[in-house]
Amino acid sequence: MLERRKRFLGPAYRLFYNRPLNIVKGEGVWLFDNNNKRYLDMYNNVAHVGHCHPQVVEAIRKQVGILNTHTRYLHDNVLHYAERLLNKMPDALDVAMFSCTGTEANELALRIARTYTEGTGIIVTEDAYHGNSEAIAEISTEDNEPEDRSDYVVTVPAPDTYRGLYTSKNAAEKYAAHIETAVQTLEKRNIKVAAFIIDTIISSSGVVGAPPGYLRKAAEIVRKAGGLFIADEVQPGFGRTGKSFWGYEPDNFVPDIVTMGKPMGNGHPIAATVIQRPFVEKFSNKTGYFNTFGGNPVSCAAAMAVMEVIENEDLQDNALKVGTYLKEGIKSIAEQYSLIGDVRGSGFFIAIEMIEDSKKNPATKTATKIVQELKERGILTNTIGPDENILKLRPPMVFTEENATFFLEQLENVVKKFS
Repeated sequence: MLERRKRFLGPAYRLFYNRPLNIVKGEGVWLFDNNNKRYLDMYNNVAHVGHCHPQVVEAIRKQVGILNTHTRYLHDNVLHYAERLLNKMPDALDVAMFSCTGTEANELALRIARTYTEGTGIIVTEDAYHGNSEAIAEISTEDNEPEDRSDYVVTVPAPDTYRGLYTSKNAAEKYAAHIETAVQTLEKRNIKVAAFIIDTIISSSGVVGAPPGYLRKAAEIVRKAGGLFIADEVQPGFGRTGKSFWGYEPDNFVPDIVTMGKPMGNGHPIAATVIQRPFVEKFSNKTGYFNTFGGNPVSCAAAMAVMEVIENEDLQDNALKVGTYLKEGIKSIAEQYSLIGDVRGSGFFIAIEMIEDSKKNPATKTATKIVQELKERGILTNTIGPDENILKLRPPMVFTEENATFFLEQLENVVKKFS
């Protein structure tokens, strides 16, 4: 299979693990390979409410047997879902525009921001990931070097309070000040700022989590400069952090634009750009918007089913309760083994940072070995962060305390082995 993959798909595709898996089936929190070995999925936030959730499967099956077409016809599904989604937002965020991927959602957000502000400059955190189109890959700074970026892209440090520039109580103010500097950098280049975009869990930088007040202060600074604040909720959204439905909510402010994707349809391709109406009105005066498959009847049926499952099965509350149990269990292991330098995150979005010594030097090689060993023991996760020394945990929202206990037992055995 590896040889055929290289021949038919080319060399650019990437696979997980030294010995890649051939996954053939999924159910709840479990994935099964071609030998019917099951693996606890601790990484895949796409299957938000669990792999092959029966209610989502049935919603897709039912609608695809009736109609699936493009979005230039009227259809109840897209309207019902848009209303349901907007009810989860502050009143000011009152327009939903649908696409198929988070990349498309972010690209539309940039188009709207640039049209409204008449600027082109984009401010983004270092080591960020926002998608893979040409425009969005350019602001996905984990995948490109500074010399490869256009003049209108300026980065700011990710607000890492564990090993970053600032770890004090006023870290939010100090990190936010870098956004002011970024605005000034753009001005020196005769470029007007259009937007600051941030993944509100700051995942690719190591799930660092913004210090309280940082997002709100960032919004104030970029708005004062004439730009818009874009909250990328593709990863933290839909209740994953447990404490709130969206990652931006704890800072008690309203973004100008919110984007979301993968978890919306439990793997069925649907994404959204939610905007305050004045911004999209100016955009609509200059151009229309059309996405052939974005918001089609089947995708919206899947997304509606996901929303219903989240609410009916109290999955946000489950993320908070079980996620707290999981995090406390990891902290207990960390107290015994200095290999674990930090445990952070909330709900079902947790990071375990591996370090070599008291100077916090990243234990990159050991983290990779831990990922491989956990796989052999039937647990799937992977590394994240600039040094790839951080285990990122994002189990499906139906993850249970029993699942967490199994993970904790295996994690302790593996950490002990490599300490």
